[in-house]
Amino acid sequence: MEHQSFEEQILYLEKQLMTYSYDELNEYLADDFFEFGSSGNIFDKKAQLDAVRDDKAVTNSIRYTVTDFNIKLLASDVVLATYRSLRHNDSKLVLRSSIWKNIDGKWQMIFHQGTPTK
Repeated sequence: MEHQSFEEQILYLEKQLMTYSYDELNEYLADDFFEFGSSGNIFDKKAQLDAVRDDKAVTNSIRYTVTDFNIKLLASDVVLATYRSLRHNDSKLVLRSSIWKNIDGKWQMIFHQGTPTK
């Protein structure tokens, strides 16, 4: 990833999490991660890991298109990422924001929010 811009690195990490791979979620979600989901529910890292462990067939088939991706450096080790995602299986468009923190030399997501659009 050293040849990518910083924005491309964060976008890559966001897309890795969209694969709903247990290993990817475990690596890139911080231990104190939490999410305000587009469903209106609140999730922590354990809930996300349990969901992919219990529902592999469904989550692995979900695909997204990301547009309007932007990052803003909040501190030297904290980044806000904002974007739109279009879920292919139901054409659901969601505004998304994530906060990434560099923890022990590795970028991990500490917060995520999905807000459905009309």
